Amino acid sequence: MSAAAPLPWTGPPIAVVGIGADGWNGLGRSAREAVGDAEILFGSTRQLALVPEAVTATRVNWPSPLLPALPELLERHSGARLCVLASGDPMFHGIGVTLARLFGARALRVLPQPSSASLACARLGWALAETPVVSVVARPLVTVLPELADRRRLLVLSADEHTPPVLARLLGRHGYGASELTVLEQLGGPAERLHTGLAKQWDRPPGDPLNIVAISCVADPDQPRATRLPGLPDELFGGDGQLTKHEVRALTLAALAPAPGELLWDVGGGSGSIAIEWCRAHPANRAVTFERLERRRGQIADNAAALGVPHILIRGELRAELAHDTEIASPDAIFVGGGLTQDGLPETCWAQLRPGGRLVANAVTAESESLLLSWASAHGGALRKFQIYRGEPLGSFTAWRPQLPVAQWSVVKKRDIAPGFPTDG
Repeated sequence: MSAAAPLPWTGPPIAVVGIGADGWNGLGRSAREAVGDAEILFGSTRQLALVPEAVTATRVNWPSPLLPALPELLERHSGARLCVLASGDPMFHGIGVTLARLFGARALRVLPQPSSASLACARLGWALAETPVVSVVARPLVTVLPELADRRRLLVLSADEHTPPVLARLLGRHGYGASELTVLEQLGGPAERLHTGLAKQWDRPPGDPLNIVAISCVADPDQPRATRLPGLPDELFGGDGQLTKHEVRALTLAALAPAPGELLWDVGGGSGSIAIEWCRAHPANRAVTFERLERRRGQIADNAAALGVPHILIRGELRAELAHDTEIASPDAIFVGGGLTQDGLPETCWAQLRPGGRLVANAVTAESESLLLSWASAHGGALRKFQIYRGEPLGSFTAWRPQLPVAQWSVVKKRDIAPGFPTDG
């Protein structure tokens, strides 16, 4: 993903100090000196309370919402020696990451403590390098869902004390009620506590807001498998049947070749299956799906939330959206699953695609297939045709039922190509 250039920072380097639940006593000498030397000390109410009154810096509580106010707030005090308090490791889902993006690494002096994930793995005997971590701080809880798999272990950074019971109910609804949860509160501090139980039997009231949840996943054997690999079972998608079937969907995602952090445009979203599987392939992937029918836009939103990728952006008809919003980011890949015969649609897609990006189009009618042949003749790329058969009962026997054949064109936009696009053979 492209990032905006850092804002200029003319003041002394900002000290970003990680502080754990053990408070001042857990800080090393360098961290204590950085806090003690500060003229302005930023942090949450809880973090500021961990610093002794003998520290004379002016204490500033973070405003809410924080991110919109952060650049102006720090710039206002840029002539002073600033210190920002963070929980644990500031560069692990913390304020240090935000500050580095805003002002660049050279504007910071980061002094980390062990992260909550490090402490949790130390308590549980888990390998930190092999344990995925999902943060649901200011993120929907359903973003945990793509990480679930039978016998997998993962950590969830909680938003507050309500996360564990809500997470337990979410696991139960999605076929992971037999999973073991361990809630680790106030890690590293004198009030540290651990609570363990099964998701489907979780009845503990909300506890401490400073907690992390460890999940040892156990899947219901009757639950359809929903992995990050493309080709999810069709029954996981609700809607009116406008769906790229799972065999063709897997082949289509392979042609689109998602890489971490890339942006997809899914044109003619239907049930949203291509955009959803694109985003499930990696947590950093993004997608915009364009669907002209309002009822289908609703079903895309429902499917995206149910499959753990609610961040998909859902828009109306492509050309109408572009006419009203010129700030939609250019994609790394485009899938055209509907509207191939609409005048101007392929030209619009081709013009918006980044140089080096991939375009994949599927066709099931003779008319749209002829267009693919024409475009391939002008631009190259690969043409494929798929015929899928499924075994179905025929009396006491099994017969092979053919699905509609699908023609597919996939092409990479050359970096020196002219912007035009053919409209005929």
